[in-house]
Amino acid sequence: MKKFFKRIRLIFKVKRFVPFLIEFFTSVRVPLKQKLISAGLIIGYFLLPFDLIPDFLTLIGIVDDVGILLIVLQQIIKLAPDDLKEKHKLED
Repeated sequence: MKKFFKRIRLIFKVKRFVPFLIEFFTSVRVPLKQKLISAGLIIGYFLLPFDLIPDFLTLIGIVDDVGILLIVLQQIIKLAPDDLKEKHKLED
């Protein structure tokens, strides 16, 4: 249940993700292996059209997409160096 609430809090920090992701992928402090894993997660999210709940169910169908995206972003935050997380005020 604790992880669920952490993911819900991430929704309110969405505006911080773009600068965080840009710095994550351009920083020399992040090892190449972690960048490749993160890029694979993002690409996999967009390329694999697997839905638990079909999108034609309007709002409910979008919820699972947002949930998967939040899980992917949470994993990328876990891979980031601590100083980068602190700079963008994100915690894993």
